[in-house]
Amino acid sequence: MQCEVQSGSLLDAAADLAVLLHTEDEPLPTPVTDLCEAGDATGRWNQQTLLYPRGTLPARRLLLIGIGKRSAITADTVRQAAALAAQRAQELKVTTYHLGYNGNLPLAPAVFGQAFAEGSVLGSYRYVRYKSDREEPPSLNAILQAGADAEVAAAGVQRGHIIARATAFARDLANGPGNEVTPAFLGQTALEMGERLGLKVMVLDKPQLIEQGFGGILAVGQGSANEPRFIVMEHGAAGNGPTICLVGKGITFDTGGISIKPAEKMDEMKMDMSGAAAVFGAMQAVAELQVPLHVVGIVCAAENMPSGAAYRPGDIIRTLSGKTVEVLNTDAEGRIVLADGLYYAQRYQPAAIVDLATLTGAIMVALGPHAAGLMGNNQELANRLIAAGEATAERVWQLPLWEEYRDAMKSEIADLKNTGGRYGGAITAAVFLAAFVGDYPWAHLDIAGTAWVEKPVRTYQSRGATGIGVRLLVEWLQGYVGAQG
Repeated sequence: MQCEVQSGSLLDAAADLAVLLHTEDEPLPTPVTDLCEAGDATGRWNQQTLLYPRGTLPARRLLLIGIGKRSAITADTVRQAAALAAQRAQELKVTTYHLGYNGNLPLAPAVFGQAFAEGSVLGSYRYVRYKSDREEPPSLNAILQAGADAEVAAAGVQRGHIIARATAFARDLANGPGNEVTPAFLGQTALEMGERLGLKVMVLDKPQLIEQGFGGILAVGQGSANEPRFIVMEHGAAGNGPTICLVGKGITFDTGGISIKPAEKMDEMKMDMSGAAAVFGAMQAVAELQVPLHVVGIVCAAENMPSGAAYRPGDIIRTLSGKTVEVLNTDAEGRIVLADGLYYAQRYQPAAIVDLATLTGAIMVALGPHAAGLMGNNQELANRLIAAGEATAERVWQLPLWEEYRDAMKSEIADLKNTGGRYGGAITAAVFLAAFVGDYPWAHLDIAGTAWVEKPVRTYQSRGATGIGVRLLVEWLQGYVGAQG
């Protein structure tokens, strides 16, 4: 999918498909109203009307997409409408289509352009890599007709295209089968990214993890033939702007280990590395956007399997920090690998640490597929992430980390235990993580309910991995740049 901008009028475009976004409270252009009956195209959200001008307009087909009331239009309105346009273009098997808006832009042209590109790329996304009989879809070219605002809109389109491709990259990783997307695969992917994007990359294998004392990652991964990896990707350098650490849970397949999960839907546990996928996608985006920050992406990669070598309930693990953990449930493994990653992040003396993880079923029960859970130790950081979530429609909802919850994670025989029981599970998991971040500003994003969807919540999603977190992180980092300036 390619996206570009032209300065001409949509109704003058000689296109196989022209797409006009229109609202409930603005009249359609006269040449368009002549093609349909009153009431056929009211502008209400998601209403689609396909017209055939038959020579009355240069376009062969004209698709009208309603986007609701003008006063309610947001970037996500445009993003979703652009996704609908891309999907309809795929159905009609056209290779190029033009999109325009009827009326004055209710958003800044750059914002509109970015949303157009993101919706177009993500709306056309499909994961069909392993279908041997698949028909290769035609390469789509989406053109935004932006009139006099073309030059400004083009900057937004370029930015949106980079961010959307990074999100699609994260989707590919999380959708990938566990027999391919292993910890070693993630390590090799990071090395290739380093060569391609100029990132400084370090990948630690099992002997190096043993030598350096990564007890959490080693314990979780010891039951699998696919050995764990610890991955660090750096954009920029220390002193070149503030240092930000992004830490991703990279459980490439999660059976639950000895505390094995039910068989139903276990196939979906290939997505338990969606936090890591978001970090990979964000690192690609910040490199291509040349974000003026020192950004460190940390991925804790392991496969959680049951075997004679697997870690057991009742085991005591000594993590990289030296703190010990009593294992009560081997399916509470994400927090154990993150303990090593979060403690390692302190070496960079960061201005902020943000971790992303498909950590708990509890957050799925609490928030469903509409928001990620946010917990942390710094309200300013939390507020920035909340604002970034609203701007990108990758919403987060803050939960408390009150002192009372900490008692649930105290162990009688170790420093911590790895589960605090059924109640408040998303919060007690975050309490566990908080023990490994020191005094650095930190936020935890539990994306378990938003990383994978059976039924898309927004039009630019498809069944499976959503790539959640990439657009949120990039928006937050850009806001961080602005705040520093």
